[in-house]
Amino acid sequence: MPGVDGLPETLARADGVLGELALRRRVEFDGRAVLELIVNGTFLVDTAQMSTETQLAHAVLDRHAAPRRVLVGGLGLGVTARALLADVRVEQLVIVEIEPLLVDWLRSGLVPGAQLMLEDPRVEIRTADVIDVLRRAADRSFEAVVLDVDNGPGFLVHPQNAALYGRVAMTDAARVLTPDGVVAIWSADPWPELGRMLATVFGHYEEITQTVFRDEREITYQIYLATLAPGAAQGG
Repeated sequence: MPGVDGLPETLARADGVLGELALRRRVEFDGRAVLELIVNGTFLVDTAQMSTETQLAHAVLDRHAAPRRVLVGGLGLGVTARALLADVRVEQLVIVEIEPLLVDWLRSGLVPGAQLMLEDPRVEIRTADVIDVLRRAADRSFEAVVLDVDNGPGFLVHPQNAALYGRVAMTDAARVLTPDGVVAIWSADPWPELGRMLATVFGHYEEITQTVFRDEREITYQIYLATLAPGAAQGG
């Protein structure tokens, strides 16, 4: 049931690796239950409007003929991962999530559908910083890298996540891709510096914008895509 007087109901709250994490449920005017994830008092993601998280997955699936191995940075509420797993071409999905609390909550069934998704035999969960996972991953080990960490480079809840969107981490992302691989990055705000850097590191870069309605407002989100051009820096 919703909280008192229509306020959000807190399903779980605890101190995690990067601060306080809370999972809440609220009821919309149409009676629909919506889950929302709050980190250190700042809204991170909810299930009210999931089209951009789904589009992030489709941006990769539409651009790669055989996306067998995909690395996802950021579990969130599992929307992007579920969209990727819906494609039978995906044989291995490595989900990197720094917050073990979030993994536990999704495994416990607090988020409908997430428990089953995490039990898919194609899924491997790594509780770690995705920067470290990219740095240690073998060359050419993934067809795609999908990053939905924090709110993107322009609206960070955790300032330390800025390094993920820097040249060193993106060079690692290029190195772990197969020659026809693709990187997809979700961002709450435009970040031209990211686009310019991706063009330099990967050779090919494009941006997808998607407008959604939230609280009777139009909000535009970005997906940055990069693919390796011949001769782009890559591990041998």
